[in-house]
Amino acid sequence: MTVTQEQADWFADAFTKLASSVDQAILGKDHVIRLVVAAMLSNGHVLLEDFPGTGKTVLAKALATTLHGSNSRIQFTPDLLPSDVTGVTIYDQGKGVFEFHRGPIFASVVLADEINRASPKTQSALLEVMEEGRVTVDGVSHDVGAPFMVIATQNPVEQAGTYSLPEAQLDRFLIKTSLGYPDRDSSVALLLDSSNRSRASAVTPIVNAETVLTMAALASEVFVDQAVIEYLNDVVTATRHDKDVALGVSMRGALALARVVKTWAISQGRTYVLPDDVRDLAVPVLAHRIMVDPEAEFAGTTAEQIVDRVLVSVTPPVHRAA
Repeated sequence: MTVTQEQADWFADAFTKLASSVDQAILGKDHVIRLVVAAMLSNGHVLLEDFPGTGKTVLAKALATTLHGSNSRIQFTPDLLPSDVTGVTIYDQGKGVFEFHRGPIFASVVLADEINRASPKTQSALLEVMEEGRVTVDGVSHDVGAPFMVIATQNPVEQAGTYSLPEAQLDRFLIKTSLGYPDRDSSVALLLDSSNRSRASAVTPIVNAETVLTMAALASEVFVDQAVIEYLNDVVTATRHDKDVALGVSMRGALALARVVKTWAISQGRTYVLPDDVRDLAVPVLAHRIMVDPEAEFAGTTAEQIVDRVLVSVTPPVHRAA
């Protein structure tokens, strides 16, 4: 199947409407919103790391509201158990059988609020479902359905009582990004509307699950030239050999980038991927998968700086006219 220009135009229009709907709740953050929507349409998950009060939860709620489907919120705390996330099997004395009671993970969009406050045991309950779209309880697998997306939030400044996400968990997030503080105009607009304590409630559902699945399938068919794939692979490989890297980007990370660049391209009305798409998404898709060498990290080097350095060092393919 080859994506036609007409299909690309339809996708770009629907994508813009989705992003604009979420923008009603989060003003002035169009790029971040488009990243999150692209992740959803690439069957991926998002980690939002930012300071308190920047709108992480509002963004997650607004995105969930745009979708005609179920959504749930799990407040991660130190006493949260894996069964509180996945569900539990209970014996029904009246029927004489064991019945599975679904947990909040069974939803189209799941908000995992302050994910790093739960114990590693509870965090591990998300590993299978984020990768395979199902949970296994008492040896029985249960599909969570499609579409399925986890939006997790964490606060980078309050570390007391938190547990760092293991590399295997971070690697399952397609994108890691942050909102940051709004610009002056957006701040003034928010202050003028300060009486509205639930901005996400202003967002109305505009797409159903079937449309999301259709858009995801369409994005997966976007054309990628072999030269662009080779460039993407060279960028990922370079992260593994950088002098300040202890652990580079995994193959899962490379596959994630290969998926989302297609969505990014068609969201702009194109039927093909450009090297610029790889460059635009390299930091949000790859940086959180890199483990910086402790000495380099102590000296102030960040994973984002390493990805930027790699993008400078790897030469992108050049289009040559026939």
